[in-house]
Amino acid sequence: MHNSANHPAEALGILYADYTGSPPATITELPSSGSNRRYFRLAGKTSLIGVSGTSTGENNAFMYIAGHFRRHGLPVPQVYCHSADRMLYLQEDLGDTLLFDAIEKGRLSAVFDEDERRLLHKTITLLPRIQVAGAEGFDFAQCYPQPAFDSRSVLWDLNYFKYCFLKATGMDFRENMLEDDFGRMSHVLTADAPPTFLYRDFQSRNVIIRHGEPHFIDFQGGRRGPVCYDVASFLWQARAGYPEELRASLLHDYIDALKQYMPVDEAEFRRLLRHFVLFRTLQVLGAYGFRGYFEKKPHFIRSIPGALDNLRRLLAEDYPEYPYLTDVLHRLTELKQFAGERKRLLTVKIVSFAYKKGIPDDPSGNGGGFVFDCRAINNPGKYERYNVFTGLDEPVVRFLENDGEVLDFLRHVYTLLDASVKRYIDRGFSHLMVGFGCTGGQHRSVYCAQRLAEYLRTRHEVNINLIHREQNIEHDFEPLSHLHRQ
Repeated sequence: MHNSANHPAEALGILYADYTGSPPATITELPSSGSNRRYFRLAGKTSLIGVSGTSTGENNAFMYIAGHFRRHGLPVPQVYCHSADRMLYLQEDLGDTLLFDAIEKGRLSAVFDEDERRLLHKTITLLPRIQVAGAEGFDFAQCYPQPAFDSRSVLWDLNYFKYCFLKATGMDFRENMLEDDFGRMSHVLTADAPPTFLYRDFQSRNVIIRHGEPHFIDFQGGRRGPVCYDVASFLWQARAGYPEELRASLLHDYIDALKQYMPVDEAEFRRLLRHFVLFRTLQVLGAYGFRGYFEKKPHFIRSIPGALDNLRRLLAEDYPEYPYLTDVLHRLTELKQFAGERKRLLTVKIVSFAYKKGIPDDPSGNGGGFVFDCRAINNPGKYERYNVFTGLDEPVVRFLENDGEVLDFLRHVYTLLDASVKRYIDRGFSHLMVGFGCTGGQHRSVYCAQRLAEYLRTRHEVNINLIHREQNIEHDFEPLSHLHRQ
């Protein structure tokens, strides 16, 4: 087998030719992820993914885990061959559709449709198979860089957060008191040592959708460890943007699936999960700090606000086990560089409502803003079959868009709002309210409010508070990361 001393693409081309019997027609480097591993698509006689790693230990771990999982019927790529020094290998090409991209519409609008929810359900309910069934007969000595999640793992990641993120903010804190709470957290997280597989980076960017089914990649950091870790990683992924209702539904799905493999004390599971969510959030901030502040990779800087939003929500209920850490984290989330910019941005409040229940008040003190009457638009509520749906559901969306009246209506709305939002931003205003009313506040107004929120979010650097009043639904939209001020 060929040695990888040459340029990775060239060496992978030779490895491909050795394996398939003919050279690749094209070699295309794929976008890199957070690691230093490089990926190439080699197309010709067949399409394969070539991987150039920086560590034989990491490569060996991936190849061992992939082989073990495939023998247990788990959907992971097959590894076909490797170089003599094991720094290069060729694996099955599963395509380019990441779960992260397949749920993009939901991530941007905070409304996940049936197809997106189905993919998420399939993914989270497969996780117990990986964690429990995948651990059967598994040789954890093959893991890299260590075989198990232990106190050293916890403290290393917490100090990664301290040095790469917390200290980089310039914030003052008492290191000895912080370390005491780190020790307490380590004890909580490692008190149980189940013989289950910990994926360690289980998130939507490491799931590929092929023929409508999830397949799993980038598990080379896996080891023995508690199942809560991966649940926290997936459901609280900073940039996934899962609403609380969806996250709760997926957590319920996961617990039901886990019960097929092992007994579960649900109350204890949820209690412990909360600690892993906090730990995972701090770990992620450490990674974002290192990759963003030190390696100057903008993707990770753009991810920080989402992780801090997760942290703010977690801190709504204190962690009495870690009193000093909790205090430090509260102060962290209120630092000017994280809290100040959000407060300075224009907030557009968009409300759908029923006229018969009155036009909503503007609590900002700004006196209100636009109110659009949707009652002239063809009403799906006239037809009984739409009574169980709202303007967020596909049947109503199809009805309104196929009819076409609503699209022309919204074009005029967009023109008015573009001009007003730009002027409000230029003049430093803080609030703008927009209302959409219809007969019942269920179909037309809900559709229009949702579409305006999605439209403004992609065109203006504003915070958006979207309320479907009669449906008891509310979402806060952060500005899109690529619109953030540099």
